[in-house]
Amino acid sequence: MMEKAETLFKEQQLKDQFENLEKHTQWGIEFVEKYSKFVKERSEIETNYAKQIRNLSKKYQPKKNSREEEESKYTFCRSFLTTLNELNDYAGQHEVIAENLTSQILTELSRYLQELKAERKLHFHDGRKAQQHIETSWKQLESCKRRFERDCKEADRAQQYFERMDADINVTKADVEKARQQAQMRQQMATDSKNDYSSYLQKFNQEQNDHYYTIIPSIFQKLQDMEETRIERIAVCMKTFSDVDRQVLPIVGKCLDGMTKAAESIEPKADSKQVVESYKSGFEPPGDVEFEDYGQAMKRTASDTSLTNSKESKEKPSGKSKGKLWPFIKNKNKGSGPEDFSHLPPEQRRKKLQGKIDELNKDIQKEMDQRDALTKMKDVYVKNPQMGDPASVDPRLSEIGQTIEKLQFEVQKFEGWLAEVEERMPSKSDSHRRSGLFETQNNTAVSNNCAQDRERPLSSPDGSYTEEQNSETQVKVNTHPVPTSSTPEFDDEFDDEETLPTIGTCKALYPFEGHNEGTISVTEGELLFVIEEDKGDGWTRVRRNEDEEGYVPTSYVEVFLETNAKGAMTYI
Repeated sequence: MMEKAETLFKEQQLKDQFENLEKHTQWGIEFVEKYSKFVKERSEIETNYAKQIRNLSKKYQPKKNSREEEESKYTFCRSFLTTLNELNDYAGQHEVIAENLTSQILTELSRYLQELKAERKLHFHDGRKAQQHIETSWKQLESCKRRFERDCKEADRAQQYFERMDADINVTKADVEKARQQAQMRQQMATDSKNDYSSYLQKFNQEQNDHYYTIIPSIFQKLQDMEETRIERIAVCMKTFSDVDRQVLPIVGKCLDGMTKAAESIEPKADSKQVVESYKSGFEPPGDVEFEDYGQAMKRTASDTSLTNSKESKEKPSGKSKGKLWPFIKNKNKGSGPEDFSHLPPEQRRKKLQGKIDELNKDIQKEMDQRDALTKMKDVYVKNPQMGDPASVDPRLSEIGQTIEKLQFEVQKFEGWLAEVEERMPSKSDSHRRSGLFETQNNTAVSNNCAQDRERPLSSPDGSYTEEQNSETQVKVNTHPVPTSSTPEFDDEFDDEETLPTIGTCKALYPFEGHNEGTISVTEGELLFVIEEDKGDGWTRVRRNEDEEGYVPTSYVEVFLETNAKGAMTYI
């Protein structure tokens, strides 16, 4: 009984150990699944981060328009573009991290999890099978033991019955013989049962020894190896997790170095110089104002050009007195301007024309390359008719020839304008203008027959050489003071004011077309009367006769103010 109790205790203890191992190994599998989920979420974060960085870089990339070419001139714009490109490469490294996490960890862990579950299932199946086998052998041993015990008891009873029958004189010999045979048979059965029990007992002991010292330890060892492999695989994945980041660090460092280098390449002085070059007008500043002796009063004839009639000035209603009129109004004719860029100042016009010529020359070279290629193709077709019909190339060659002629004509046209601009641009020796010429012409009637075949590039308040205001901030640098803001159109500006007295005279240095209301057109060399001096906005108010007065750019006229005029001051 003691042996039986001990065996049963061992079996129960072994069964408990299997249950504990089952729980532990299942928890290990769940940990691998949890770590896989962690890596997957990290990979998704890297992917989303890289996507957002790429979208950010793409959002701030310069648009494909004329503004892009202008921005590319400045070092800070080029630096910002380099930063965006480096940032795009930086995002690519985060995509590499996500890809490596997926390929080197997630894929491997997914495959290993399937193998781990199958291996665990196999080991516990073998353990349960061995457990069931030893339990079955134990039950068979118990059955043999009970049968041997029963046969022994039956043999004892048969022997006792035979002895009673043999001692009883009243029993016949046949009955005694029958009892003796029965006792012998029972004895033989007991002997057989004993032999079976002994044989099976030896077999069970051997199986039990194998079970506890070979089979179960082997299964436990396999489970231990499986667990150690799982832990080792997790360790490798964790190391790979950090190595994936470490592998991209050199390239990330190069991206950051590129951003730093781009920032260090910014040259403020070069950018400011570029602004000056971009907006340089090419006009000469007015020369020194020479002293004029007004000891002898200017003789003015009472004519239509005399605008000092005090009676009429009294008759006009005073209205609202305005200290300064702002001559800029919205440009109704929006667009790129004339084809010859005559709306630009000389220096900017020269640059635009030169750029247009270079662009046309590139187009011509491109067309000529196409023509050469088609000519070679035609020669091949002539030599090898089976490859194609030479006549099929002629229409395209003719079309290209016409295009080249057209482009060459355009180049000649723009070169003519460029030569005209370079010829008419003022030189350094002409910087000091003489004002004495006006003295020989004072009190001369103003004439309008000084117009020339071509007008000099001007500055006018109708969107001439100042760029249109848009939503973007634009740097405006000019050699002449020009107002930078605009107000609604002033239709009745002069009707509301009383006639202003003459405070001086001026001579037009360049032709000016006053297309907008509030301005007046003048021709080069024309003499006008100044009724309101420049108040710092770049415009001077002049009068031609009683009905014609308006604003002209101060930089386009040479002003001679009367020293005794009220409120007169010198402004250049």
